[in-house]
Amino acid sequence: QVQLVESGGGLVQAGGSLRLSCAASTRTFSRCAMGWFRQAPGKEREFVAAISSGGGWRDYADSVKGRFAISRDNAKNTVYLQMNSLKPEDTAVYYCAATTYYSGTSHENEYAYWGQGTQVTVSS
Repeated sequence: QVQLVESGGGLVQAGGSLRLSCAASTRTFSRCAMGWFRQAPGKEREFVAAISSGGGWRDYADSVKGRFAISRDNAKNTVYLQMNSLKPEDTAVYYCAATTYYSGTSHENEYAYWGQGTQVTVSS
């Protein structure tokens, strides 16, 4: 069982930055690929970014490429999402997810473990 706890969300003005963190309580974190997803009000949850277990593969949604960066620290069992140049349309609940598909994937249904989410609100 993998438990995930997100932190770092909040209210920020357009153009600002936030760094989300996701702490995992599992001894097998280094064998898990990780992903970030988000869900805006009235919309379906969507892929944001993913990283392989070793960090050598990363993928991003087109809407965040060049602005967001995913990284991980396997020694700390933590994955990060650095969000820069934030836009009002980035407003959503951001979820961290883990999969034992260690190569990494952007497909939501491949992720078996999910955090509770953290709210990110970008004001115009």
